[in-house]
Formats: sequence, C-alpha cells, structure tokens
Amino acid sequence: MSDTALDFGILAGAGAPVRSFKAGEIIFRQGDPAEELYIVKSGKVEIRLGNRLLDTLPELSIFGEMALIDHNPRSATAVAATDATVVPVGEKQFLFLVSRTPHFALKVMRVLAQRLRTANSVIY
Repeated sequence: MSDTALDFGILAGAGAPVRSFKAGEIIFRQGDPAEELYIVKSGKVEIRLGNRLLDTLPELSIFGEMALIDHNPRSATAVAATDATVVPVGEKQFLFLVSRTPHFALKVMRVLAQRLRTANSVIY
C-alpha cells in the first residue's frame, strides 16, 4: 500500500459520510457541476472520457479533486466498476485539511501531477 493510500485512508475512516453505488452506476458525469472530491472507501471506480477508459481506481484512491481546485464542471465521468462506497470531501473540509496539514495538499498535488504525466504520455 502506498503512502498516498494511507493518507487518504484516514479520511475514509469510521464515521465518515459515505455514498454507495452498485457496479455500473454513474457517480458523476462529464459536465456535471463539481463541488467535492471523493475517496474510494471500498470497491473500484472507473474514470472515463467518452467511451475511453482513463483509469481504474482502487480503494483509498481519490478522484474528482479538480473540482475543489478550479470549480469547473466535471472533466470526465466516474462509474462504479464494482459495487463501491465513496467518501465525499467538500470544499470546507478540503480547505480545513489543507490549512491544518500541508502534507495533505502535497499528496493531492502529487496525484494531479501523476495524472497529468500519464495524460501527456498518451498525447505525445
């Protein structure tokens, strides 16, 4: 398990609000308003752009994080690849975490950087 998973796993601990989805259910669609990021508490989530699969995220991964950074609509669609439970993190909680634990912000930036590098390698 990576150190990123451990950091995000703390947010998905006991008492965290959850949303459950059956395999194949859409969590959000490209173009939807975006107000929170999610942590995969259990199951797997696919990130899709049109008919193309961009990534399959395992437990304790984050997705939808761009929503809390640029406030633009969703750039992709998230689908439960298996039955999945996710933990939403709204802007207020996100800002609290960033202000109290700068390391959390760095972890989110590392996820964004990794995804940008992956996208660049596909383009070039």
